[in-house]
Amino acid sequence: MILTKDDQRLGLALGFVGPLLGLVFLYSWKFHSYTFGEFLESFIRENRLITSIGSLSLLVNAILFTIYVNTERDRTARGIFIVTLCYGIGILLLKLFN
Repeated sequence: MILTKDDQRLGLALGFVGPLLGLVFLYSWKFHSYTFGEFLESFIRENRLITSIGSLSLLVNAILFTIYVNTERDRTARGIFIVTLCYGIGILLLKLFN
């Protein structure tokens, strides 16, 4: 199975998709009364939401990273970590310049 490979490109792909799935999950669980566009607009504009939703979305990557480190697939874990850092820096910049 592809998810059992130890490949940095797989980690980069998983790291990119993980927070997006987390964002969609949070939308469907907590903010389903809004349209997805309204939800994203609120997320980008409100500093309070940037922090909470951003960190909860990155929680998916923390779980993935832990799974891949514990199963000794370090290249995949490295890819997840790199993308998580990029997302984190992006969220921090969005919060600072908002």
